[in-house]
Amino acid sequence: MHLPVIRHLLLTITFALMQYKTQKQDIRTLTEEQLIGFFETSGSEPFKGKQVWEWLWKKHVLDFDKMTNLSVSERNLLTEKFFINQALINDIKISHDTTIKAIFILHDKLMVESVLIPDNDRVTACISSQVGCTYGCRFCATAKMGFKRNMEYPEIFDQVVLLRDLSYKQYKTGLTNIVFMGMGEPLSNYDNVTRAINMVTHKNALAMSPSRITLSTAGITDGIIKLAKKKVKFNLAVSLHTADNKKRNLLMPVNRKNNLDDLADSLKLFYKATNNRITIEYLLIDNFNDSPADAHALAQYCKNFPVKINIIEYNKVENAPFRKPSKEKTEKFIKTLEKFNLIVNIRKSRGNDVDAACGQLAIKTGSRQ
Repeated sequence: MHLPVIRHLLLTITFALMQYKTQKQDIRTLTEEQLIGFFETSGSEPFKGKQVWEWLWKKHVLDFDKMTNLSVSERNLLTEKFFINQALINDIKISHDTTIKAIFILHDKLMVESVLIPDNDRVTACISSQVGCTYGCRFCATAKMGFKRNMEYPEIFDQVVLLRDLSYKQYKTGLTNIVFMGMGEPLSNYDNVTRAINMVTHKNALAMSPSRITLSTAGITDGIIKLAKKKVKFNLAVSLHTADNKKRNLLMPVNRKNNLDDLADSLKLFYKATNNRITIEYLLIDNFNDSPADAHALAQYCKNFPVKINIIEYNKVENAPFRKPSKEKTEKFIKTLEKFNLIVNIRKSRGNDVDAACGQLAIKTGSRQ
């Protein structure tokens, strides 16, 4: 290779490296060790990295100028090298039953929604993990908006912190529980969701107990197996909705690649690895999955592993052909399950007057804007 060509290549590589070094980076994608290393290589005391990490994750201060134990030059250095993408509450709707739906706007103007659900001395935050969803469950409002992107783990973390603050303001108490049952399939965004949970439970961040966190999945078997291998400490819920493969294929296309037998195998593995009882979520739909035969099929399926069953009331979704069964049919279904000594709870619909079905409010707000 001729010398001028080599020189040209070296100059091109050098220029590319210079551009790379001057590009800003979201500071919350750095680990604590990387932040310490950044300050060390910048000529500052390494412990400054630990201080910044605590500002970001423990105190949730997302403005470099407010990090008051840093010098002006150190704050300027952070501003020069980094930015902070964050999720912000764009709007809230308060139901007559005091449930709160919050619309979050992300840095690229996309929107997701989260919910605060008070129940006596408990407040549960229902958290989203994706903008939209790929799985197209026929009963789900989020499916109507398609899939935009995965949420980054700092955005997921922001939901938790801002809902916690909103809970203190509205209910005079913090969060007692977190459920990943909002928009999206958490196990399709495995890395960001598990990393967000790690930050929520980190002793130098929110320090929340993993036992108060539940991840709900439509039944992504590969993801469940990964959770089992990690021996996670948080809880697992599965949106089952029927124990019949043909019916589940119609209702939830995800079942075609994650059928009930494979799902049962992954749940057995999860229970064996974690010793955590699995929650089965069952959306009761009139004349579809609410017969005594459906209850028997569900009871037989639940013999595979220790479970508790949450019966969910159906929230009407526009253009969906479903409705909730009568009170009598619902009670008969539950009594059939209880004959098999199963733990059964009914989850009452909340926030009906503020677009109760997950995704409805985000779709409407996004359309208006």
